[in-house]
Amino acid sequence: MSPPRILLCGDVFGRLNQLYKRVVSVNKSAGPFDALLCVGQFFPDSTDQLDEFMDYVEGRSVIPLSTYFIGDYGVGAAKVLLASSKDSANQGFKMDGLKICGNLHWLKGSGKFTLHGLSVAYLSGRRSLDGLPFGTYTQDDVDVLRAIAEEPGVIDLFLSNEWPTEVTNRVPTSDIPPGVSDLSGSDATVSELAVEIKPRYHIAGTKGVFFAREPYSNVDAVHVTRFLGLASVGNKEKQKFIHAVSPIPSSTMSAAEISMKPPNTTLSPYTLTERKAEASDSAKRSSNSVSESQYWRYEVSQKRQKYGTSDNNKLCFKFTSSGSCPRGEKCNFHHDIDAREQSQRGVCFDFLNKGKCERGPDCNFKHSFQNEFDSHSGKRRSGNAGTNRSKECWFCLSSPNIESHLIVSVGENFYCALAKGPLVPDHILVIPVEHFPNTLSLGPDYETEINRLQNCLGKYFKSQGKEVVFFEWVSKRSTHANLQAVPIPTSRAHVVQNIFDMAAEKLGFKFVISKSDAPSEGRKLLRTQFDSDHSFFYAELPECVTLSHVIEENEIFPAQFGREVLAGLLNMADKADWRNCAHSKEEETKMAEDFKIRFENFDPNK
Repeated sequence: MSPPRILLCGDVFGRLNQLYKRVVSVNKSAGPFDALLCVGQFFPDSTDQLDEFMDYVEGRSVIPLSTYFIGDYGVGAAKVLLASSKDSANQGFKMDGLKICGNLHWLKGSGKFTLHGLSVAYLSGRRSLDGLPFGTYTQDDVDVLRAIAEEPGVIDLFLSNEWPTEVTNRVPTSDIPPGVSDLSGSDATVSELAVEIKPRYHIAGTKGVFFAREPYSNVDAVHVTRFLGLASVGNKEKQKFIHAVSPIPSSTMSAAEISMKPPNTTLSPYTLTERKAEASDSAKRSSNSVSESQYWRYEVSQKRQKYGTSDNNKLCFKFTSSGSCPRGEKCNFHHDIDAREQSQRGVCFDFLNKGKCERGPDCNFKHSFQNEFDSHSGKRRSGNAGTNRSKECWFCLSSPNIESHLIVSVGENFYCALAKGPLVPDHILVIPVEHFPNTLSLGPDYETEINRLQNCLGKYFKSQGKEVVFFEWVSKRSTHANLQAVPIPTSRAHVVQNIFDMAAEKLGFKFVISKSDAPSEGRKLLRTQFDSDHSFFYAELPECVTLSHVIEENEIFPAQFGREVLAGLLNMADKADWRNCAHSKEEETKMAEDFKIRFENFDPNK
């Protein structure tokens, strides 16, 4: 079968006579085409065009080609779309479009559907804080696309009204028509989604220009992305407003076909933006006794917070709603067992993820945490929550999902395992055997055992000529604790506190610093500072120094902060992301066995 043939169009502004005259002409000379996808404002921008527009909506004029639009704003939009929403044929969950009239479909909100074999994702409307019923998208719509991005498979076409910020900076000045003063006002959320979705084609309107960017490579994907910006119908500058594509559906392509890169392929514009920002920041810094290159990775972490590509503090919609995620450990979002259980009890995803819901009383879900009693019958839920939790959790020792080949020592209350994607050799995780969210709120027996483990690990690392840094990130939504132990060269131990302090300053906070006579005394003090109503980060440094920080509500704090700071300390910026340090199962097994041999004389569980 030949690949589908699709027409793409920019802002229509209600000029349907001109649009469909051009469509008929193109279809006759180069068709037949299967569908028309419109981005940018679809409805008129003045009442002068409304009669012409309504002729098509009310059936007096014929739409010659199946048309889909996402620009649900303009004159007459509210009336037309409200009537469509009430149509019984449009009730239910319809990601493939609500029918407005014959051959005209409104892609509402956000979603993904299959069009003639092509996987099409879309974000309808524009960014707005006003909560208007039409013409704007919500955080819910963004979260749906982020969940879609985590699913397996490749998105062929991504439709957005606004351009991503990074692409507007690439448009040559000579390509901007006289009627357009600049290309400002692009949407950073669209940038975030483009990074995560990694579509083969990204199509946008609203800027009044035609621009076909060179293909660019994607991070963590083999295929390239082509960006197309389309001008508006009937624009005075004669900029191109209709463009034809005929991509082979990715679902039918071989790995070799989909990974082919044209000779003019560039780096991702999002990567380039980060590098420029880093270079600019670097030029402004004064040189200190510690090399500034150590902070390179940490500053990328802050950019990632902006783009949302490493935000483990946000819940994975797929896992929370279904209990599974096809990306597993590679998912960029948080797989929270407790949030999953709350979701099963009917709690709103937005409430779980953000603490509030924009829909308010119109939401059909609960806006409070539910206990283990069914809210309708008052009877206890069937099944054992602890058992279900341990089956799903990657860290529970009884879980079938645990990677047991990484385990190097097992005690009564804690076990030790090599870190997945270790920052350095002998990077160890100290993990409770049972399903506990942190190591600071456990009883005396647990604290005694963890003190003994830390002491033994410290002695082991000293025998290797190293010191050890322990750190733990406790999110309010943490499910199973893991205390990380990272060995560092003794020669770097005297600057580790300075590195943490400077990284904290870049995020706009200062650590609470404590010095004690013994590590166990430091942990006692940490327990007094810890509040389960807030997220918490702490690090235990050489010389019995502890650093701690209570994370306030809405404060941006990188989930990988501890690892990224230590990667900077060790001049290992490329290893700040654990995925860059992945090993095969055979390699991991050998690493674990070798560690067990070296640690045998220090292991308190022998």
